Amino acid sequence: MSVITGLWRWRHNPLRRATDLVEAWGTLLAALLLALAAPAAGAVGGAVVDSSLRGTMRAQHEQRHLTTAVVTGRPPGSHRRAYDPESARPHDPGSRVSAIWQAPDGSRRTGTLHAPERDPRAGTTFRAWTDANGEPVAAPMNPVTARIHAVLAGSVTAALAAALVLCGRRLFVRRLILARHRRLDQAWARTGPDWGRTGADS
Repeated sequence: MSVITGLWRWRHNPLRRATDLVEAWGTLLAALLLALAAPAAGAVGGAVVDSSLRGTMRAQHEQRHLTTAVVTGRPPGSHRRAYDPESARPHDPGSRVSAIWQAPDGSRRTGTLHAPERDPRAGTTFRAWTDANGEPVAAPMNPVTARIHAVLAGSVTAALAAALVLCGRRLFVRRLILARHRRLDQAWARTGPDWGRTGADS
């Protein structure tokens, strides 16, 4: 609103320079871009990422299979690590275990898996994901995670668009200021030598 008010005041101001009006219109354009274009860019960016992640989720759910694993013990060389709240290592509530599970083709597989419990006993069952060959893989991306990533991508896109508009306006205003200085220098070069004189013989 202040930009529009400034434009209205500049219309018939006798002190108005051409660059003043250009700067005011440039500021109005920048304000419109910040209000409309930046959110639109964020929405488009978020929608593109959301669509891509949904395709990834569909592919992962088609390629990965849920099975039930049975704990048989601890893998060789493993040991329990007490949780240290002051440690820089991120706390992992699960543990590595030796387990057996069934592959998608019905064959039996054995190996080391990550159990969700901290200290599972032999015979404990848990859900695990495998690929088409029965090899352990991470769980497919869930819709909540995909949505969070899409929202973050849209927010970053909108912020970058806004930053681009502000940087463009700053460069535009800088060029106007340099143009004003050049005109002032030119005017002073014409009138400066005669400054203070009342006549040619003074």
